[in-house]
Amino acid sequence: MNELIILLISCAVLGSGAGFLAGLLGIGGGLVIVPVLSTLLVYLTDLPSEQVVIIAVATSLASILFTSSSSAMAHHKNGNVPWAIAPWVMTGVALGALASGFAAAFLPEHFVRAVFAVFAGIIAIKMLLSSKQNNEQTGRTLPNKGLLTVFTAIIGALSAMIGIGGGTLTVPLLTFFSINIKKAIGCASACGIIIALFGCIGYISSGLQYYSFNQGFLGFIYLPALLGIVCTSWFTAPLGAKATQVLPVATIKQVFAGLLLIVAIRMLVG
Repeated sequence: MNELIILLISCAVLGSGAGFLAGLLGIGGGLVIVPVLSTLLVYLTDLPSEQVVIIAVATSLASILFTSSSSAMAHHKNGNVPWAIAPWVMTGVALGALASGFAAAFLPEHFVRAVFAVFAGIIAIKMLLSSKQNNEQTGRTLPNKGLLTVFTAIIGALSAMIGIGGGTLTVPLLTFFSINIKKAIGCASACGIIIALFGCIGYISSGLQYYSFNQGFLGFIYLPALLGIVCTSWFTAPLGAKATQVLPVATIKQVFAGLLLIVAIRMLVG
């Protein structure tokens, strides 16, 4: 019981930070939640070590469903969701996330960890190198809607696989094609809802054979941890969204990149 209380409190603290980052960077908070929650589960539960990361990923996605909703509403009020392209981006991430969620039970823990670390590291380096550049003036235009859907389907699959809201990959993709970074973050927040929803469907279905509701699970989603995270992240996500209105683009990119590098290293050595 003491371990459960400590877990709930720790997840509430984790949720407050993850929620703010979700609003600020459009990442859904998963980049922080997955490695931290994995560590908490190792020390505070007796769950099988080979499934800890998968459980953290599934629980992260479930929390993103709440956090991204709060963040997306705030970005929508600020006019930062580009609805002209959002439906096509959402369609792609939905298809990719659903496929990834169903495949979760067959993915080795070390493979998920490696994929998480590699993609976080690559994107961090890219964002650091471009933090002083103005991508809005590159002249690049978005590909046709069909190709954009294919690109975002890949993003949805990778995001659901590693438990993030999609901003980690969606934001660099859209800014590469000259979309304003604030608009890209707003779009990523909206897409986070879709990735979380369809990813959770897959993780719930594939996890039912391993865990039951009586154990505190809904598929691979660990409900006590989810409760701790969302009880704070829902309220801090709008604060992060408001911060995008006052922070300069270069600062946002640097924060984004620094976070990714830290998490990539942590997942590789954790």
